[in-house]
Amino acid sequence: MGKQMKLGVVGAGAWGTALAQLAATGGADGRAEVPIWAREPEVVAAINTTHSNPLFLPGIALSPGVRATGDLADLGGCDALLIVTPAQHLRAVLAAVPAGPALILCAKGIEAGTGLLMSEVAGQLCPGRPLAVLSGPTFAHEVAAGLPTAVTLACADPVLGRALAQRLAGPAFRPYLSADVIGAEIGGAVKNVLAIACGVVEGRGLGLNARAALISRGFAEMTRFGLARGAERETLAGLSGLGDLVLTCSSTSSRNFALGKAIGEGQAAAALMADRRTVAEGAFTAPVLQQAARAIGVDMPVVDAVCALLADGADVGAVTATLLARPLRAEG
Repeated sequence: MGKQMKLGVVGAGAWGTALAQLAATGGADGRAEVPIWAREPEVVAAINTTHSNPLFLPGIALSPGVRATGDLADLGGCDALLIVTPAQHLRAVLAAVPAGPALILCAKGIEAGTGLLMSEVAGQLCPGRPLAVLSGPTFAHEVAAGLPTAVTLACADPVLGRALAQRLAGPAFRPYLSADVIGAEIGGAVKNVLAIACGVVEGRGLGLNARAALISRGFAEMTRFGLARGAERETLAGLSGLGDLVLTCSSTSSRNFALGKAIGEGQAAAALMADRRTVAEGAFTAPVLQQAARAIGVDMPVVDAVCALLADGADVGAVTATLLARPLRAEG
């Protein structure tokens, strides 16, 4: 049997910590050393002394194999790095990661200012570097607790993709391989924006019929945009698209849904975003997605509505009325 692939994790938020736990308890023999880089010294100290991350992933006992560091150079001996920093910080982090290891991009978003997907940012910063995208319906606490989860692992290189899938797979964690990197990324980015809209529906008390309709029409928007950008329809209808959309549009465990719910209850969007320790990626993605969709002539009225609520402080009732007053048309 060959040497087990050594994984490292960049970013010790909830999802990064959950992935480190997964990597430390998975693989060939059920245990491995997994270095994880954290920006916060208190997180490094907590992981190494108490085998826990109470700041971002409370209540989870971490494997002793998860070892935290504040120095990215300590991850240089890894075969692959799971990059789990927020989307808007990806460029700065990639500029500092050690050269060599393959990159598994786990952030879901579109870069503000450039309109680039995460793989496109990585292509600029690390040209020629082997990369994959991990996306899908994944609440961090459930993955860390060993609850059943399935994800999309998108990789253009089938050999690398199979090796990564084998390394990450476990009794309760099932990666499905795809070659459609763009489709996996678009699903993850767009669903964050749509989750804000579904949260608004919940906070406003508009009912389950309205939420189901919004998920369906939002998925139609995701599909239109994805196909226009070269994604495959099957990817958008899979775990990283529809699957993730259903999860994040249905629970306050989703930061984006929780943000929308608070807006629907009448709280100011600007104050909510300024006060949140954890990032609701959809708030940053929404205006970039709106601009990108308009540039290629794709109609995304739900995304437009979220942008109005986030940027303009528009009245929720007025925005809802505008959506409902759109001209009748065939479904599609």
